Amino acid sequence: METFFNEIFDYNFHCNKKIIEHCLALNTVPPETMRLFSHILNAHHIWNARLLNKPSEYEVWQEHDVKKWADIHYENQRSSFEIVTNADNFDRRIDYENSEGRLFTNTLQDILFHIINHSTSHRGQIAIDFRSNGETPVGLDYVYYKR
Repeated sequence: METFFNEIFDYNFHCNKKIIEHCLALNTVPPETMRLFSHILNAHHIWNARLLNKPSEYEVWQEHDVKKWADIHYENQRSSFEIVTNADNFDRRIDYENSEGRLFTNTLQDILFHIINHSTSHRGQIAIDFRSNGETPVGLDYVYYKR
């Protein structure tokens, strides 16, 4: 399981890095892309913080300057690799409070997969936003990454 999660977090890192590089090259990043990508970074950070039993530094929909994205993204990746590397049981149940204060329990495996799936979902929305703003979406298919 560790190998699987290391690989998909590496893929996630690759995809987000490509979006960051593309956005840094734009004269103006579309507002919806700013909102969605900041949310990807925030959610990843929040889940890592829950798993590491640390307070979150970001709010769910807090927006960040595009120039800060790479640093936040790198720290998210580092934390996720730390979590995966130190995991002794991916079926371990994790109790947490969501952003609305409700209590839930999921396995470590479910939470790690959610982080990836959540990011993928919002990257799809960013691709649509790019097209709506006359930009060509960044190619992020998994098979391209593996080639």
